[in-house]
Amino acid sequence: MKKSKLWRALKSIGGSILMLSLISVCWLGSYYLSAWIYTLIGWEPHDLIAQWIILVGGFFILGTIMWIISQFTRKMHMDRFYMMTDALRRMAKGDFSVKIKVDEGGREHPMQELAKSINDMAEELGQLEQMRQDFISNVSHEIQSPLTSISGFAKLLRSDQLTLEERDHYLSIIDKESLRLAKLSENLLKLTSLESDHHPFEKKEYHLDKQLRHIILACEPQWMEKNLEMDIELEEVTVQADEDQMSQVWINLVHNSIKFTPSGGTIGVSVSKEQDQVVVRIRDTGIGIAAEHLPFIFDRFYKTDKSRNRTLGGSGLGLAIANKIVELHGGTIEVQSTVGVGTEFTVRLPVITS
Repeated sequence: MKKSKLWRALKSIGGSILMLSLISVCWLGSYYLSAWIYTLIGWEPHDLIAQWIILVGGFFILGTIMWIISQFTRKMHMDRFYMMTDALRRMAKGDFSVKIKVDEGGREHPMQELAKSINDMAEELGQLEQMRQDFISNVSHEIQSPLTSISGFAKLLRSDQLTLEERDHYLSIIDKESLRLAKLSENLLKLTSLESDHHPFEKKEYHLDKQLRHIILACEPQWMEKNLEMDIELEEVTVQADEDQMSQVWINLVHNSIKFTPSGGTIGVSVSKEQDQVVVRIRDTGIGIAAEHLPFIFDRFYKTDKSRNRTLGGSGLGLAIANKIVELHGGTIEVQSTVGVGTEFTVRLPVITS
């Protein structure tokens, strides 16, 4: 801060010295020019008139120099102005690759700041456009697969040569793919609602340990089918949150652990109070997630293994929804994972303050 003020002061002093030097040169030039004219025409004016002529001549020379400089700088500013308007027009048409040249080492000027702002805006809009295109591509991809299955098996059902068993099998596939489409649509609507400012949000106090215990029991058919061991440590904890939304978080995390843990594995669920936070840990001895995927697993439609997740019915939206819900509650969600060892999700929520 002090360096900035000192630099501005030095620039101001430098500008004043430069201006005084220019004025001195103009008046000196006027003096010698008028003396040359007197010699040329053979006239010796009175001292007062000579001083007046030097003064007027100095102002004339200074004004001429300033006019020339202003014309030059005006052209520079107008060129820059036209460059910026052209960049804005291109951005309005969807071209966000514009880049206005900025002299980083030059003096601070409103035009420089405006150029930087336009470059920043173009970069951010370009990123948003890329996200929009990726989102449309992902949605189209997710919808196309079940629609293709439904269409293909619906055509097969028209055949009179199908046995009753084959017909029931194809109908079950159509039913499964229809449910998958419905779930995808539901998750998209939920995520869109969560990212808006109008999502219903009703906080209330409730026992988090009871909620987790209920969800684990509700998932019993799934983890019993895979013969998974459940390691449960639920400290009695009260939170202030939207119970329905937080239920979605725990269901997504527990279902993922069950889904990606091989038969005979272990899933651990714990809740405790640590300082000013309520901490929920859901860990498993599953297949794990490679380190290069960890920074992106909360992104919409992101899948570490598309073929595997498709087989298990995932759409890549569950973790994005869970992450958004936790953020809305002022909390954080983290993940640690090692391939072949397992994964642990840690959710931290603020405690109730009286």
